Amino acid sequence: MRRSRGLTAALVLSLAGAGTGIGLVLMPQASAITPPVAFTADELPTWQPDGIVFAMAQANGTVFAGGTFSAVRPPEGAAGAEQEAVNFVALDAATGKPTSCKLAFTIGDGTATVRTLVVSKDKKTLYAGGYFGAVNGTPVSSLAAIDIESCTPKASFHPGFPATVRGLAVTDDTLYAAGDFNAVDGQTRERFAAVDAGTGALKPFVANVDEPGRAVEVTPDGKNVLLGGDFFTVNGSNSHALAVVNATTGAVTKTYTNIPSNSVVKDISTDDTGFYTGHEGSGGGVFDGRIGLRLSDFTEKWRDRCLGATQFVLPYQGVLYSSSHAHDCSTELEFPDGKRNFLLAQPTNHDGAAPAPVDGFVRGPGKLGWHPTANDGLGEGIGPRVMAVADKNDVKYLWVGGEFTLINGKAQQGLTRFASTGDIGAPTTPVASAASVKPGEAQVRWRTSYDADDSKLTYRIYRNGSATPAATVTASSLEWERPQASWNDTTVKAGQTYTYRVTATDDAGNTSALSAVSSVTIPTTVQTYPNQVRQDGANLYWRYDDSVSPYVADSSNGGNTSGVQFNAPALRQTPGAVSGASTAMGFNGTSQLVHGDRRQSVGNTFTVETWFKTNTTRGGKLIGFGNNTTRSSGSNDRHIYMTNTGRLVFGVYNGSARTVSTGLFETYNDNKWHHVVGTQGPGGITLYVDGQNKGSLNATSNSTYAGYWHAGGDNLSGWPTRPTSNFFAGQLDETAVYPTALTQAQVKNHFDLAKAPTDSVSAVKATEDTYINQGAPSTAYGTSTSLAVRGTSAYETYLRFNLPAAPAGQVLKSASLQIKTSTQAGAGTADTVSVVPVTGTWSGAGTTFNTKPTLGTTPLGTIAGVPDGSAVHSVELDTAAVSAVLGGSYSLGLTSTGTDPLWIWSAESTAAEGTPQLVLTFGAK
Repeated sequence: MRRSRGLTAALVLSLAGAGTGIGLVLMPQASAITPPVAFTADELPTWQPDGIVFAMAQANGTVFAGGTFSAVRPPEGAAGAEQEAVNFVALDAATGKPTSCKLAFTIGDGTATVRTLVVSKDKKTLYAGGYFGAVNGTPVSSLAAIDIESCTPKASFHPGFPATVRGLAVTDDTLYAAGDFNAVDGQTRERFAAVDAGTGALKPFVANVDEPGRAVEVTPDGKNVLLGGDFFTVNGSNSHALAVVNATTGAVTKTYTNIPSNSVVKDISTDDTGFYTGHEGSGGGVFDGRIGLRLSDFTEKWRDRCLGATQFVLPYQGVLYSSSHAHDCSTELEFPDGKRNFLLAQPTNHDGAAPAPVDGFVRGPGKLGWHPTANDGLGEGIGPRVMAVADKNDVKYLWVGGEFTLINGKAQQGLTRFASTGDIGAPTTPVASAASVKPGEAQVRWRTSYDADDSKLTYRIYRNGSATPAATVTASSLEWERPQASWNDTTVKAGQTYTYRVTATDDAGNTSALSAVSSVTIPTTVQTYPNQVRQDGANLYWRYDDSVSPYVADSSNGGNTSGVQFNAPALRQTPGAVSGASTAMGFNGTSQLVHGDRRQSVGNTFTVETWFKTNTTRGGKLIGFGNNTTRSSGSNDRHIYMTNTGRLVFGVYNGSARTVSTGLFETYNDNKWHHVVGTQGPGGITLYVDGQNKGSLNATSNSTYAGYWHAGGDNLSGWPTRPTSNFFAGQLDETAVYPTALTQAQVKNHFDLAKAPTDSVSAVKATEDTYINQGAPSTAYGTSTSLAVRGTSAYETYLRFNLPAAPAGQVLKSASLQIKTSTQAGAGTADTVSVVPVTGTWSGAGTTFNTKPTLGTTPLGTIAGVPDGSAVHSVELDTAAVSAVLGGSYSLGLTSTGTDPLWIWSAESTAAEGTPQLVLTFGAK
């Protein structure tokens, strides 16, 4: 019997600094681990057996583990000799080391095993069940009572169980057993029985079932017993896998007929929030998950239908911890079929109103942010099998036993433990992206990080290399649900370039590394194409301008469906489909795709849109919706795909495939950029290509399922004119999804805007730099990693750039010099620094104070006062003066009249964002 208290969740959004922010699915504040989770996911050093742990119990700071093994050894890499442990070991809950209690469970014929352990209410007696004939030589029959203080078997307690005992539960005076037996002490007791907890004498309790019993538990009030197993009848009444009976007589109280026939109950646990069952099975329609039931009337309150053989359930402080190898939680709107998840946590009750029933069942409460990893391990490949919570020195420990051989990727067999304190694991490093489509605003976006025991993380955004965050955003995420978070910087200036980096911090203060630098130049005019996509209401917008794997930013207004690159598509392919600096993504046509990282549902009104370029003759899916991510989606539609001949097909599924395609001779595999749009609404479906309507069909509905958006590939099995390949070979750009059906006028407008002239930006790094020092008049500093500027005694800095010519039909609209102060103390200056043209000759290798070049007298730009601290700074330059020297080599000098030196990074520095550069914005005349 396990006691619990409920904890509630709330939504929290934290934002500090300039601009505005978007935080997602936030949890309450906590001192270390995100509530209501009570344990870290950081494994602790623990002695480990050489076999499988099936059973676990605890008392007074000692954890008892039973199973099928012969010895225990120290944690990997720790000192100490292996010790004999015959199917049983007692360990200190706080250290993980064996205690002095040694018990050997043996049998004369066959393989002995301990399958269940339970401790009496007074913590003085340990009961063990399994298949064994002796404990330390004392004869028993698959059930034994151990005096905990002396660590000796009670010889007077020896009821006769002729077959394996698999489950035990105890009250003050009664011990209940479940297993494979048909009799106890020669009297008929089919798979369930009760004996006196003190003497072992058989009690009149009769609850006969037709197949093995695997689990037994007593309700908190002691009036009823919960039975679990493989059975189909209880005392002649039909009830499969689960039943409730009277604690004294065994008379049936409640039967269950809604558990699939190919599923069994492996474990039952109870506390004051209800009772909980863990299931496994095999075959189609199997139920492998968990059920939460009410103690008031034993009815079902929720059913979690994740697939993956649940072995154990443990309610603790309002959270249900479970061991399984859950691999498909699609029915719970969580992760699709894929990798195995061995340890999970979820609230025992729904927070607030439960969701509406689906297929007659209320979904289980959503998973919490606690996610240690394990593996299948030995034997049946089940992974973890049993759990227990132990308390010592005011620290709670969650112990886990099973057949795993890895925990969190590290070698550890059979036993591990997690504590209520000491969270040391930092979140993963965010992957950030910065973009701007109009003056005065930069959008900083990142895929939320993952932390194994903190779902609520705090993100700090650092601008231009500053050590002080420009903003703080708090957002939540899970291992399989990492929505995009974002912050809008509204203090930026048109024509200037800004850099951003992001960190993630958990509630214990563990902080990730800084993300890679993401930079953006703020346009001087609105970028018409992306701005129109946003204005038309896209709720997913992948522009493919990302420079770091595996993230694809969602550029829609308030969007949070970032993309995940799979099998490394080619990044930043040029030229893109839209005029200007936008890039595309390349796909190999065999394995590469991008999928959304947010599971969602899509209604009967939507639009899908993308640009593509290809010469493939194997076809493939350009964009679509499916119920998996990296595996082939069994449910799939709302897609646009290409046939082998280059025709385009748009289709939905509403009991049959409903499609519209381009004409027989309208092919688009000509290696040119094309625009394709598919819409569905009350008027049916319509396909548009290059702004033109290519056909409509009266299909106003589609399949109802939750899934993910894909670009570049997914299953096309069964669709008309199916191409050779499910995957697209070519380039994609500007992929967008809308919750509305765009009109033909809107589609044509998008096509036209993509070809309209737009501003372009060039970042030109210095090709050579140096400085001179009046205090060392003969020294050249051309290889120095830093540069200096001061009036007295004089430092001057010189920078050389190879400037591009203006693109055809465009002129220079703005120019700025970007520099970064170094990390040395006092690198900033209180003085004004001027940027002037260099009129004389100079070289990095040969120029000294004695040979310094002549400088112009009219500044191109100035910066007044640069604060200390390593950060990027921009100096706006005279556009006309820079325009006059485009297309050639050009040198700039940095001078000052004051006495306070400025120190900046040179081109030779390896500091991120450190290289001096010119940012040039070109646009239409």
